[in-house]
Amino acid sequence: MTGPELREPDLPRTAKQRGRALRTGWTTGTCAAAAAKAAATALRTGEVQRDVEIALPSGRRVGFPVDSCELVPRRAEPAAPAVLPPPGRGERAEGAGAAQPAERAEGTASLPPVRAEAVVVKDAGDDPDVTHGAHLTATVTWREAPGIELDGGVGVGVVTSPGLGLEPGTPAINPVPREMITQAVGEAVDLASFGIRVVISVPEGERMARKTTNARLGIIGGISILGTTGIVRPFSTASWRASVEQAVSVLAARGETTAVLCTGGRTEKAAMALLPGLPEVCFIEVGDFTGAALRRMVACGVGRVVFAGMAGKLAKLAGGVLMTHYTRSRVPHDLLAEITRAAGGAADLAAQVEAANSARHAAELWDEAGLLPAAGTELCRRVAEVLARFCAEAAAAPPAPAPPAPALAGSTAEAPGPGDAPSADTPPAPVPAGSAAGGPAPADAPAGDRPPAPTPAGSAAGGPAPADAPAGDRPPAPTPAGSAAGGPVPVSVRVIMVDFSGRAQLAAYPSAYLPGTPA
Repeated sequence: MTGPELREPDLPRTAKQRGRALRTGWTTGTCAAAAAKAAATALRTGEVQRDVEIALPSGRRVGFPVDSCELVPRRAEPAAPAVLPPPGRGERAEGAGAAQPAERAEGTASLPPVRAEAVVVKDAGDDPDVTHGAHLTATVTWREAPGIELDGGVGVGVVTSPGLGLEPGTPAINPVPREMITQAVGEAVDLASFGIRVVISVPEGERMARKTTNARLGIIGGISILGTTGIVRPFSTASWRASVEQAVSVLAARGETTAVLCTGGRTEKAAMALLPGLPEVCFIEVGDFTGAALRRMVACGVGRVVFAGMAGKLAKLAGGVLMTHYTRSRVPHDLLAEITRAAGGAADLAAQVEAANSARHAAELWDEAGLLPAAGTELCRRVAEVLARFCAEAAAAPPAPAPPAPALAGSTAEAPGPGDAPSADTPPAPVPAGSAAGGPAPADAPAGDRPPAPTPAGSAAGGPAPADAPAGDRPPAPTPAGSAAGGPVPVSVRVIMVDFSGRAQLAAYPSAYLPGTPA
């Protein structure tokens, strides 16, 4: 079988194994939402806020200290908004709806403020993140129409190119952070009755953006406000790779013969919806470690792989890159142009695809030209060939000695511990009753960051040891029933391309593949 050269680049230097588990942190979107709620609360109550609590997309609530909070009273800015919330309504009771404007506290200004500003400083944990320490600043004012108006200020980039999931000319505040900000502000003010304008700014954002790829992608003037889970996972040392490998061993120990490898949380949700007949243990969020997962599958005798991803990761894999972290690989736009031509696209469309800002932009161009089903299927076909060839080569290679087992970040519980939480008010999440120490984290942890569930009683002897077991105490991965004794079994590969919302299948190879069936 011919095809691109298979490459599995080494981890970035900053992601090498360390002697301790790495701290998780908070995304710019989470910090912006926290700042927005603090400012909205200050505007409503006229009181400076010192701390704030918000909900992550998972529903988990976390607390943050407010670095600074300032109020501008009406007397300093006499132009009043057309509609002001009436005073005299008290704070909401626990579990009740959004709080309403409250009475002035004794000793505060007699007139309500017209503007409030709050700052939350981003803690990225141990992630090598250029936005660590950024001052996420929210400035809020009343507006006439009910609801929320969200805008970007100094240091927040402006989208200038298509293909980023945001309209050109709008601030680079991604959809999930927008939802988080709206929800957080809605906890402070009843948005059905009153209007709030929120401007998110990052004073040092333009400088920080010079160390990112924003300008190349068409985002100018600052950083992007990002995040899908609200949590920054330290790129992942060898810990994430080890957890991926262990997850494969666990499903093999449970007798499963199909692994569904997903590049992220959204693709995992899509794959679960497409394959409802498979147990949860079969779904593994591999992140950038596709090669490591496949190699362990071969060693464990797992004979079927379904790979679910979006256009960007699929393009890198189709180019032969099995470790797809952005510091070690780039989207091969020339390959996407070649796929365009192979799918019957015209030369001018292929040229547009090759010049696209991103793989997402290329997929949008395919869609506009009515070529997405054919081009998506061709992309999936090429990925399937690469994955099958990688598995065949892994099966033919002599087994490598097991590396030392790194500490799994958050192996006792997903919630950040005292060193992780930006606020002393954020308690660690309890370990569910009956779970083993080092057992699974709460459900909001992405699968790639969750330590796999312990092997149930009665599973094959030689199942995976706990993540914290010394390397010498870790038995080899078990051979599933029915596989050749100690030897690899042939691996069949199916590839699914999902849309960027993670809600729909765009293409699959083989094309006769029926969603909902593992084979």
